[in-house]
Amino acid sequence: MPVAARGSEKEWQRRETPVQLAIWLGWLVLVAIFVICWQLISEKTVWMFVWDAHEQAGDLGSRMVPPDWDYMSRLWWPIWDTINIATLGTLLAIILAVPIAFCAARNTTPSAAFVRPVALFIIVASRSINSLIWALMLVTIVGPGVFAGIIAIGLRSIGFCAKLLYEAIEEIDENQVEAVTATGASRAQVITYGIWPQVLPAFAGISVFRWDINIRESTVLGLVGAGGIGLQLNASIMSLAWTQVSLILLVIIFTVIVSEWVSAKVRHAII
Repeated sequence: MPVAARGSEKEWQRRETPVQLAIWLGWLVLVAIFVICWQLISEKTVWMFVWDAHEQAGDLGSRMVPPDWDYMSRLWWPIWDTINIATLGTLLAIILAVPIAFCAARNTTPSAAFVRPVALFIIVASRSINSLIWALMLVTIVGPGVFAGIIAIGLRSIGFCAKLLYEAIEEIDENQVEAVTATGASRAQVITYGIWPQVLPAFAGISVFRWDINIRESTVLGLVGAGGIGLQLNASIMSLAWTQVSLILLVIIFTVIVSEWVSAKVRHAII
């Protein structure tokens, strides 16, 4: 058979020409969007402050050293308030998240047409609003203090806990549920003995993990008047007491590190 001429052979290409053109067009659109966004940001940025930002940061850092260690005596109670806000807020969220999760899971919801959409809406609404926004609204409603912080943390955490829990419920082994149901157990008994034991480890891990997150979130709620160490942080910043600010930041970092360690130990013991 005659050998085809070298010039007539089709060269290998990684992508077809239309696909390659579409990729280039996509990159062109992304570059155009970036340029437009950069122009909008540049128009609203005072670059005079940006150019000497490193000098301002250095000056501020020098004012924060050394920390005012004598101020530590006034931080013990705010730290305790912060831990209480995180702990009680997490407990409130867990209590409310369990029934919401069972209503949201496909295999346990009483009504897929009505109850499940409502439960999913509650989960999405809780996760969509930041704890600072919850705290800001609650301070207006119930007044400033720890109580507003607890409710804010609880409302923020419901969606997180319920979402992970209902996903764990949907992944259970249905054979165990069928075995309990075959004994003539009621709906409550099926949940208690067929479903709950399977999701209990996940539930415990979710609770501890959320508590760890809430420790960090509760440290800043005081910036809007919701109690905790954030109140002292805001007061020190407003009074330009930078040595107190540095001490408070160190205390917050230490508190978060301890909560991370406790959370890791508890999760390891559970799982």
